[in-house]
Amino acid sequence: GVQTCALPICFPVTILNGIYCVKDGVAKMSKLSANGKDQIVKLVKKGELLGQRSLISEEAANLSAVAIEDMQVCFIPKNEVLKFFNENNQFSLNMMKTICGDLREADDHMVDMSQKTVKQRLAHTLLQLEKEYGIQDDGSLRIQLSREEIAGMIGTATESCIRLLSEFNKEGIIELTGKKIILVNKNLLQKMSE
Repeated sequence: GVQTCALPICFPVTILNGIYCVKDGVAKMSKLSANGKDQIVKLVKKGELLGQRSLISEEAANLSAVAIEDMQVCFIPKNEVLKFFNENNQFSLNMMKTICGDLREADDHMVDMSQKTVKQRLAHTLLQLEKEYGIQDDGSLRIQLSREEIAGMIGTATESCIRLLSEFNKEGIIELTGKKIILVNKNLLQKMSE
């Protein structure tokens, strides 16, 4: 059945008796680093799965999932998932493709973190947020993240993220109103991200 998750909700992904399929909404997948900071690994949206990797590897999940907007999720019990694997080759193939896609994204992210500057990573992340999740009626990014959450996505201190966003705002590249961010000059952001 479909579960409606009001904010804030933390999915119990450490004890995996099945997988969650996101029917609507967005969750942040994060990992607590050694210094106690929450590192956002990725955002999960409609149509994506939570917990499939750990279910297959039979290891405890090392990521937490927290809704950043109201969500609807379907829970598929472990025995049902394993039944699909045994009886449906296409399901197995699709699951493997999903996990391979996650690995490719992780590789790309690792390269970006090691080779791109914080400014490049911020520009890239802002563009990705608009591309993946769209904008609101006023032109601002639909997904409204805190400065701390954006900093966690690009792997920098919150203070550095705030400073860079202010810099982008002063240069007219973006427009800031509270948590709202409007991408004013996407061409320049694209050049900066490369």
